[in-house]
Amino acid sequence: MPAAPETNPTLPDVTLDQLPADMQAAAARSGWPGLMPVQARAIPYLRAGRDAMIQARTGSGKTGAFLLPLLELLNSRSATTQALILVPTRELARQVWQEAETICGGAGLRTVAVYGGVGYGPQIDALQAGAQVVVGTPGRVLDHLLRRSLNLDQLRVLIFDEADRMLSMGFYPDMKRVQRYLPRRPLTTAMFSATFPAYVMRTAEEFLRRPEFISLSRDHLHVSDTEHVFYTVPGMDKDRSLIRIIEIENPAAAIIFCNTKLKVTYVATVLQRFGYDADALSADLAQAERERVLERVRQGTLRLLVATDVAARGLDIPDLSHVIQYEPPEDFEAYIHRSGRTGRAGATGTAISLVTAVERFELDRIAKRFAIPLHERPLPSDEEVEAVVAQRTTALLEARLRDRDKLQTERSRRFVPLARGLAESEEELALIAMLLDDYYQAALHAPLPSGDAPPANGGPTKAERAGREHSGGEGRPRRPRRRRG
Repeated sequence: MPAAPETNPTLPDVTLDQLPADMQAAAARSGWPGLMPVQARAIPYLRAGRDAMIQARTGSGKTGAFLLPLLELLNSRSATTQALILVPTRELARQVWQEAETICGGAGLRTVAVYGGVGYGPQIDALQAGAQVVVGTPGRVLDHLLRRSLNLDQLRVLIFDEADRMLSMGFYPDMKRVQRYLPRRPLTTAMFSATFPAYVMRTAEEFLRRPEFISLSRDHLHVSDTEHVFYTVPGMDKDRSLIRIIEIENPAAAIIFCNTKLKVTYVATVLQRFGYDADALSADLAQAERERVLERVRQGTLRLLVATDVAARGLDIPDLSHVIQYEPPEDFEAYIHRSGRTGRAGATGTAISLVTAVERFELDRIAKRFAIPLHERPLPSDEEVEAVVAQRTTALLEARLRDRDKLQTERSRRFVPLARGLAESEEELALIAMLLDDYYQAALHAPLPSGDAPPANGGPTKAERAGREHSGGEGRPRRPRRRRG
């Protein structure tokens, strides 16, 4: 949690002309006329070696915020890995690496990007040549650690970029395994995230020492409460739009509000048919069924609850990361009650509204009445959902492959010719797609098995279940132990 002011005073923002000459030169190489807000606020904390959780979005300048201080924190004369930057995707790894080449490379620091889908050779060569800055996905970084082509004994700086996305993609088990290779001495560690829901905050406690909470939405250090966003969706395609939004957002736990009992039943049925862990709660539900749903709510094991305002009155769902309004409320005050269910106890939350072109006017009236800052997001396309699902599935499968012993690996080789044949046949691709879909649903969306029973029928492993608890696959993550610095 935030440190006491008398022991860790708030640091003032910095301007570009207040930075050392080598940092100003790096900024000039990048074409910066000055520092962006996230850079002005975050750079002093990294330079001071103080761990920080920084709320910042893509495009805000956050990459420069953690790369620029490396010029001061790292030793270019030591051919060892001194900075590790973990990112969720290979695309982001390449993007951050390219910026690192400009900022750090011009100052004599060697950089390398490590990610899956490409050969190990060039990455190993760069690591052996003494790259001081390593940018990579958790899975491929772990692969290099297991191969002993990467050594973190001399690490000084650890950065988690887009931590919420990293966790939502199931990288938590890999992140914990990478942690075993970190030096036991204190590091300068920073976690950048667009939002800080409860599961991200708990994960931060495992990696950071007494972190500062830095947000740019107000004038003081804090974690903001609730972000209000909306998607404009086709009226005849609202249910399929909801599916795409859930897949992209991947909420840890959410209430989906509808205005009528009939709509609650319909939306819950659609979600269940698509394989999500969802249940309905409406006023006309039989008492036994209502108690069953409420018990799952109390235990924090229900991921998606679809309900009317009346049915959800008085409910308290722990660690509610999202409130989704399938349709704007008929009563303006209800919007405040709905959205107020997330973003509690110092965590951030997201209130999402799905509106048609006509409903958009109603939402605007609500926003004006209560001075709510609404942000519109583009509706995810099928291609964007496919890319996210592919990235998550690959991360989970790679983690599962690493957990196999020699006998299991030997057993798997029997299926290599079959896999190759299926992949080469257009007609048989449906078989592979079906297996991947079943695995993905079992690993991320299906209800967890009760107790400690072993997974069956290709269900999630223990590591994958742990990842779901931190990646939006389950409602209440376990309380972690803080890392000893």
